Amino acid sequence: MQTAPNTDTPFTMNPSPIKGNILEAIGNTPLVELHKVVEPGSATVYAKCEFMNPAGSIKDRMAYFIIAKAEQEGLLKPGGTIVENTSGNTGLGAAMTAAVKGYKSVFTMPDKMSQEKIDALRAFGAQVIITPTDVPGDSPDHYVNVAKKVAEDTPNSFYMDQYHSQWNIEAHELMTGREIYEQTGGDVDAIVVGTGTGGTVSGIGRYFKKMGSKCKIIGVDPLGSVHYHLFKTGTMPTPYVYKVEGLGEDIKCEAFDPSVVDEMYQVNDYECFSMARRLVREEGLFCGGSSGAMVHIACQIAKDMGPGKKVIAICPDSGTRYVTKYLSDEWMKMHGFLEPVKGLGLVEDLIGSDQTVVTVSENDSVDAVISALRSNGISQMPVVDGSGKPTGIIHEVDILRGLQDGSASSETKIGSIAHEIGGLLNPKARVEELYGIFETDHVAMVIDGNTIVGVVSKIDLIEHLAKHNA
Repeated sequence: MQTAPNTDTPFTMNPSPIKGNILEAIGNTPLVELHKVVEPGSATVYAKCEFMNPAGSIKDRMAYFIIAKAEQEGLLKPGGTIVENTSGNTGLGAAMTAAVKGYKSVFTMPDKMSQEKIDALRAFGAQVIITPTDVPGDSPDHYVNVAKKVAEDTPNSFYMDQYHSQWNIEAHELMTGREIYEQTGGDVDAIVVGTGTGGTVSGIGRYFKKMGSKCKIIGVDPLGSVHYHLFKTGTMPTPYVYKVEGLGEDIKCEAFDPSVVDEMYQVNDYECFSMARRLVREEGLFCGGSSGAMVHIACQIAKDMGPGKKVIAICPDSGTRYVTKYLSDEWMKMHGFLEPVKGLGLVEDLIGSDQTVVTVSENDSVDAVISALRSNGISQMPVVDGSGKPTGIIHEVDILRGLQDGSASSETKIGSIAHEIGGLLNPKARVEELYGIFETDHVAMVIDGNTIVGVVSKIDLIEHLAKHNA
């Protein structure tokens, strides 16, 4: 084990059992071995119980850290107002910190968030502004933009900006990453972390990379969010609504540093909620739906790694936020999550095992691509860079338009007229996830690891549905 870098900070938590205030109780959360949800013959899986922080989530660390940094830099002064956009947990950590330090606080939240979170924020004395969920990131009604406007209009205010602040990453590097490393002595093979703002996975990743650790840093993103697509292609997809809270995002976050993340996995709502309920009922961990996502993926990785390896799943928040949602049988039934077999099957069933995916290089000429389309009898092809990473998709109509308006010739490199990728899916994604992509008039690209294993269009789904109904 290497010597830890000099990361002394005035924000290190008080290790004494006697605390000067509740903020000193942030951190030092336990690692708990899981048993019943982990398949036999798997690596050991530990839950990092971040729901044991005083305001109930891992966001206590980042909220306290950013506020303390703002005070240190003179950006937050006595009598000031803390403003932030939140899915609830950052708001609760910030509201708790504001209560201790004597600040006012205002938070904006999308309307899909649980009533428990809204009520808890108001209990701390915060003002809560509810905004619509299903609006684009550039809409003035988007909860991020509403928060920015509130901060602009409020004298002596400080906007935390968790989605883009580098202090978000720094908080988890100096606090969360270091804490996990010290708890394990660096002896861990994989850490599974959700990507909301991206700060947690980036901070933990940076600390472990700086320590020279070979531990795999694994990000988890819900279907409908943008992080998986950004990680795989570097481009923004069109997001769509999902139900799990505190995980994923519909905008690009500067607090997400993909360079320190080794791999990304996708989860769906059904997997999140099913595993979270098992954690409560079988392991006694009263945690949220995003914790279900982490443990679901951690168990997959543990099965692949086998005995003798160690996997940590970050469990971000408490089940107290979701008593009327995924912990309610009635709510689960209402949304179809208690069905023993869910829906239309998996995308891998739709594409089959014999589909051959023909790709073209972004440097190939229009003339060469026309020949490839004709000889393969297809109307669209993924475009890849020199390493095989997908960078776009080319349709017959893209070539037609380019030749028609003169923006392309037979020698033009195809990458210059290729269309952006509408959405990426893992083969294990549910077929229902295709609807969100098709609503934007795109096709879906199916990726297993870094390999394109399928391209799914509307007609493919129609044929699948016809067989399913038959």
